[in-house]
Amino acid sequence: MNEPVSKSTRRSKGSYFNSPINVLPALSAQVRLRVAFSDVDPMAVVWHGRYGQYCEKAYAELTRSCGISYHDFFQARLRAPIVQAHMDYYEPLLLEEEFTVTANLIWCEGARMNVEYVLAKTEGSIAATGYTVQMFTEHTGIPLLTIPPLIEKLRQRWLKGEFKCLQ
Repeated sequence: MNEPVSKSTRRSKGSYFNSPINVLPALSAQVRLRVAFSDVDPMAVVWHGRYGQYCEKAYAELTRSCGISYHDFFQARLRAPIVQAHMDYYEPLLLEEEFTVTANLIWCEGARMNVEYVLAKTEGSIAATGYTVQMFTEHTGIPLLTIPPLIEKLRQRWLKGEFKCLQ
């Protein structure tokens, strides 16, 4: 069910998740950001804990571009807590540096969302990559074993090719 792959496997195939045969291309969104003073340590290097916040901005843009927002989750009495988060760091981001964060929603047959992230410097080198896994729960926190209607609607639109992907 699209479990994360090992680091060596990911590097050779370029993805964190094993994908089923004939999988649809990822749904993608990208945001452009600049490192703020409040994000850096005394050496003007981005503190590692900020990378998750950068990914969250790209995730929010991704879900908005797919026609679902945090408000839609609340309206549907649906929650999607992160149960796994991982980040690989390659090159530091520095004070005032511009960069892009790309969020890729990976097709999954289960009642969860697998999202991969790429943080790229302006000249094209990769600063970091990572992923999150979100499980779906009722508003009470009870885990859902089936895909909720809000997400099934998104999946049906995805299957019909209604979304434009960056890739």
